[in-house]
Parts: sequence; structure tokens; C-alpha cells
Amino acid sequence: MKKKLLNVKELPPSCSYCIFGRPSPDGESILCIKRGVMLLTSSCRKFKYNPLKRKPQRAQSLPKMEQKDFEI
Repeated sequence: MKKKLLNVKELPPSCSYCIFGRPSPDGESILCIKRGVMLLTSSCRKFKYNPLKRKPQRAQSLPKMEQKDFEI
């Protein structure tokens, strides 16, 4: 049984969070050790997930509640 990282169910491979990729100075592409210059969303067979590179989504804010919302 394979353990899932960060409770991610369906995380498509992307060069932006691969261990072989480094962001380019312009921020629009990835410099890959194995394949050269790649797009942010592209991937290859050498993809290996690096959880420290992934930027998690922000948590949704809770709605504002008032005292009258809790009265019967």
C-alpha cells in the first residue's frame, strides 16, 4: 500500500514541483537537469515529486457569524 503525501488524491505531474526542475529567472519556465527548458505545467518520465516545492492552496475563510445566528 502506497502512502499518499499531504492527502493529495489526484495531483497531476508538473515540472514546477519536480526534484530535477529549477525555476528560470523570468518565472515562466522551468530549467530541468534531465530535459532542459520546460513549461511550468509540462512533465516527463523522469518526474519525481518534491513536496517542499508545491505551494498548497489557501484555506477558505469561514463566514462571519453574529450572536443572532445562534439564537433559537
